[in-house]
Formats: sequence, C-alpha cells, structure tokens
Amino acid sequence: MIAHLGMYDRPETAAANDRFWAGIRDALGHGPDALTRDGDFWEIWRSPDLLLSQTCGMPYRTKLHGEVALVGTPDYGLTGCPPGYYCSVFVAHRDRAGSALRDFDGQVFAYNEDLSQSGWAAPQTHMAAEGVRHGSLLQTGGHALSAQAVADRQADFAALDALTWDLIQEHDDFAKDLIELARTEPTPTLPFITALSHDAAPLRDAIRTAIQNLSDADRRLLRLQDLVEIPAETYLAIPTPPAPGSTV
Repeated sequence: MIAHLGMYDRPETAAANDRFWAGIRDALGHGPDALTRDGDFWEIWRSPDLLLSQTCGMPYRTKLHGEVALVGTPDYGLTGCPPGYYCSVFVAHRDRAGSALRDFDGQVFAYNEDLSQSGWAAPQTHMAAEGVRHGSLLQTGGHALSAQAVADRQADFAALDALTWDLIQEHDDFAKDLIELARTEPTPTLPFITALSHDAAPLRDAIRTAIQNLSDADRRLLRLQDLVEIPAETYLAIPTPPAPGSTV
C-alpha cells in the first residue's frame, strides 16, 4: 500500500509529516511503515495500491473524479478562509510595493502548472473578473519556484496557495524580496484521497484522531487544525479556465 503526503512536504515539515502519518497508521491499524516520497504524483494518485494521498482540487475535478474516493479535507486555519478552504495569494517583487494587481496587466506571470487550482485556475478566474490579463507565461513546476522566479525578477508576478505562502515566509530567505498584492476568493483546499477499493470512513476517523494527537509543535508546523467533509459536488462546481496557450 502507498501513503503519500507530498503536497506540503519540505525539509522543515518532513519529520512532522512522518509523525502525522505514524499517527494515522496507528489509529487505522494498518498501512505502510513509511511515506512514499518518490514516484510520479499521477501514478501514485491512480494506483490501485493507494491508501492515502493528497491531491489538488483541479486535478480532482478534471481527471481524478470517479477514479479515487474523497476521504476528507484538511482545515489549515488560514486567515480569511472558512474551515477546509484556502485561497491564492498574488505576489510581486518588493520593488513594486504600493502597486495593485491591475498594474500588472500584460506582464510576465509565473505559474507552477496548468492543472493547479491555486497556481493557475483561481488566479486566472480572479484576473478575468478584474479585467487583468497576463502577458508572457513562465511555467516553473512548483509554487516555491514561482515565488523564487518573482524574487529573482524572472517574472513580474505569480500566484501561490496561501499555505505555501505562509511556509515560504517562515522558511525561505527570498521571501523578504516579495510583497503580497491580492488574494482570490476561497475555494476548498487540497483533499485527502484513497483508491476506490478502500473504505474512506476508517481513514477519515484515523486522520481526525492523528490530528488531535499531534504535538503543539507539529500542529503549528503543519498548520493542521481539523478534518472537514466537503462534498465532491463542491469541488466539481469550481470554474476551470482555459489552459495556457488556449484560444478558447
């Protein structure tokens, strides 16, 4: 079986994620001894051996719905967001302090990938509502890499998910070169999933127990507050903008 918590796994959170998984496994009564930290995310998500992973809302609604079972949605206690929700944060270089999002119309936008809710879909929907269009696009492959690209002036602005932005501000030196421009409307955050062959209910209970049993230090480091249940229909109703390069 595969257990995978790769979405917010970075050197500073890895040990806490290991302890979180150990708590889930102990409460569940079975599961692999260690988290999987290699392998392609899509192969992991679609594996019949998947016991637990975390995906993004856009991959879930566009490709994984019907292939995996929702387990629950973590509540990270993010500012301005209901339980189980998050948002995208637009960032720019600190030299642009005092600018508004509209000032970046036609400028270079960095994004992690085109199947990212917080890096692509939510910011594009927000920008369209504001009458802002990006200029050239820079695909980076990761939220932190998008932020780094803006800090290094390879791009003018980017959008990161709010939890990643919090972690960058806490752990990455380049955060001092960035400012926050704006935030999107909240959408459901990254859900936990399992293979369709598994019963999600015991996993849900085990995750709740593991969250309750986290040390104060690990709870703060992982930002985990609770597990909530958000129906699939809520994820599926979120708008999906055209992909980069689309003429639609």
